[in-house]
Amino acid sequence: MRATSSPWRTAAVLATVLAALTACGSGGGGSGDGAGTPRTGGTLTFAVGSDAGCADPQQVGSNDTIYSVRQLVDSLTDQDPSTGKIVPWLAQSWTISRDARAFTFHLRPGVTFSDGSPLTSGVVKANFDAIPKLGPLGLLATGYLSGYQGTDVVDDLTFKVRFKQPNAQFLQATATHSLGIEAAASVRKTPQQRCAEGIVGSGPFTLQKYVPSQSITLAARKGYAWGSSLWKKPGAAYLDRIVFKILPESGVRTGGLQSGQVDAIGSVGRADESALKASGVQLLARANPGIVFGLTPNNTRSPLDDEKVRQAIALGVDRQQIAQTVFPAGTQPATSVLAHTTPGHVDTGLSHDPARARSLLQSDGWTPGGDGVLQKDGKKLSVAATWGRVAATNKPALELLQQQLRTIGVQLTLKEQPVAQLAQIQTSGNFDLVFGNATRADPDILRTAFSTRLSNPYKLPATGLDGLLDGQAAEPDQAKRLDLVAQAQRQIVQHAYTIPVVELQTELGVAKKVHGVLFDASSRIQLHDTWIG
Repeated sequence: MRATSSPWRTAAVLATVLAALTACGSGGGGSGDGAGTPRTGGTLTFAVGSDAGCADPQQVGSNDTIYSVRQLVDSLTDQDPSTGKIVPWLAQSWTISRDARAFTFHLRPGVTFSDGSPLTSGVVKANFDAIPKLGPLGLLATGYLSGYQGTDVVDDLTFKVRFKQPNAQFLQATATHSLGIEAAASVRKTPQQRCAEGIVGSGPFTLQKYVPSQSITLAARKGYAWGSSLWKKPGAAYLDRIVFKILPESGVRTGGLQSGQVDAIGSVGRADESALKASGVQLLARANPGIVFGLTPNNTRSPLDDEKVRQAIALGVDRQQIAQTVFPAGTQPATSVLAHTTPGHVDTGLSHDPARARSLLQSDGWTPGGDGVLQKDGKKLSVAATWGRVAATNKPALELLQQQLRTIGVQLTLKEQPVAQLAQIQTSGNFDLVFGNATRADPDILRTAFSTRLSNPYKLPATGLDGLLDGQAAEPDQAKRLDLVAQAQRQIVQHAYTIPVVELQTELGVAKKVHGVLFDASSRIQLHDTWIG
């Protein structure tokens, strides 16, 4: 079967499920919609709070860095943020086998990378063959290609991607930055070289300069003519350049936007909203689909290897207070491991019950110490949360969590780490708890994070959860897939394999003169249609 925008019949399921984003999210709105005639040229200066230490889209998972590197690569498909429908981009059309194990794509002709080399089926094959070898360096990308068997080149513009088992999530995965297509010359480099030097893509911008922890500078690509079918402007982007400045302090970012030194900022905090509005700044917000912000434990590390301890911590979290005190207006407390904008989300009944938490710990042998911290066998009930400044809200949220958990006898210490080292720390297992989230507009993100058959960054034990996660990824039937997703969410929350806190809402501050900053389906930004005037 052939299609250009809704290519499944058995897999029409996924497109239908993804449409749930319309009712739950805030759509794909952006800055300055309908604000006059667009102008070509100019430099957009965008301040973000952190740098992941890598300029390779296939290896980056932090939003602050994704904002920039996303502009370097095109994807095979795109996903409409308002409807969830999968639409053409580099691929003009595609067909999917009835068992969802084989995906045949037909590329648009004439596409080239910024080094002049052409986009061919062979280049796509080289990308997909190399991604699984990234391992933990590319957690998102490798998860999307789980069960990858190979890519068959039919001709220069036609190829078939094969999987060992049905893979219902793969079509949506081709719309992500993680599977953005890179030039053959970049694929041949080591992962470390690609991080440090950047990559060559076919996207509307090229990497002009990367100074780690300081700035990422992009230049518009002349002659660009193969944008997503969702974009309004044909051909090259409006802007000449984009400079992403790394400014860790939220007050510095806010002040820079108010004074006109920067044109847009990420990670707007609640405390800054009123001042920004008063100065005429546009506040753009969209809820992120995927795994919510929370504390995820190393499930093999004492005392977090004790399920009762994890469950008590989950009961000690007042999610409503954190959402209303720390995060931007409109932020919702978590009701599951998945945000409500994610297809298949179910309310798992998370509650704040300090009395029950204390009772649970008491039954587990924990007794009060002189300083109010519980102890057992001479050891305090003390755990550390590893975190990075990927959002202005992280530190105040964790400080409030500290206070809340102290009331149930748990000492939470905070271990700030450089953003560039977070992935390495997580891979090594040298952590108690990690505070973070994972964004994706498909519930298969659960398998990426919690399957023991993949990288298993949180060291979960092998249980029946693996069968549920593998099952939903292989199930082309809508109702059956969503049932498996619901069961998986309930198990993860029941056993406190993660402790959900709040749904992340991406909020940007954008100057009045900036128009066309658009959210994609994953609540990241697309700047091809952005202009200044």
